[in-house]
Amino acid sequence: MKIEYAILVKNKTRLELLVERFNTKAQAKFYIEHSGGNFEEYEAEHAHFHDSLSLVQRRLSTVVKNKIVERSFLPSFLFSENQVVVVVGQDGLVANAAKYVKGLPMVAVNPDAERYDGVLLPFTPDNFLGGVEGVLAGKFPAKIAALAEARLNDGQRLLAFNDLFIGASSHVSARYKIAYRDKTEEHSSSGIIVSTASGSTGWLSSIFNMTYGMLQFVERKGGNKKQPKLKDNQLMFVVREPFESKKTQAGLTAGILGGENKLTVESFMPVNGVIFSDGIESDFLRFNSGAIATIGIAREKARIVLKDTK
Repeated sequence: MKIEYAILVKNKTRLELLVERFNTKAQAKFYIEHSGGNFEEYEAEHAHFHDSLSLVQRRLSTVVKNKIVERSFLPSFLFSENQVVVVVGQDGLVANAAKYVKGLPMVAVNPDAERYDGVLLPFTPDNFLGGVEGVLAGKFPAKIAALAEARLNDGQRLLAFNDLFIGASSHVSARYKIAYRDKTEEHSSSGIIVSTASGSTGWLSSIFNMTYGMLQFVERKGGNKKQPKLKDNQLMFVVREPFESKKTQAGLTAGILGGENKLTVESFMPVNGVIFSDGIESDFLRFNSGAIATIGIAREKARIVLKDTK
């Protein structure tokens, strides 16, 4: 299908969020400086981002019509097959956008290489147009990444590029029943993390770091200190801090999901149960008593356009 429109996805800068919080830039500056912060850094970051965004939009307008969509509007925005998505921001914005663009090719632009690592941002404002032109021509290299899916028994679903969290919205124990393969347990824990291959170097890796650090206090023979490498069609779930009691168990704490091999979680939390994705707590499903979540690989895939190295 011919590409007719580019959707330019951006997020608000830290300065813009501060102004929203304090109503004016002057009040935001007063608060930051009186707290010992450097307000000039917020201003410099904001200016650099908008210079980059303006450059991207001007260059994009030479090859295709386009419009800007704020991150907060992604859940309700209607994407179509005749669009290409251009993401300008940090890596987290790419991960968040991937859940909503329905597999459309994404050209991810790092607006500030000195501030952002850009693991998922192969392009800069100076060279991104080559990626867009490749999509317009229908010939472009791309990274295809699997997404995780949480589907509730009432039909609601939530996707994740990096990871899902299943648990309580506050710092209290989550209560639920978990089923994996032929084993079922009741748990009281700090929640469950489900990671994709793309997200395995993030939250999941920190759990392994904690585990390795505690091994010195555990009597054991040998021991493998290597985090398993997930295939793109696999997810890994880990139960955080499971508590063993007369009513709860702690034997089912990790596993690999893929294909027809799924995880089922039934909530025993009367209130404050949640499932959120990619570290964004505002992007969530309510997961209270009576809700049953099935976790597995989503049918959708993320397509991140890569630079053509030919």
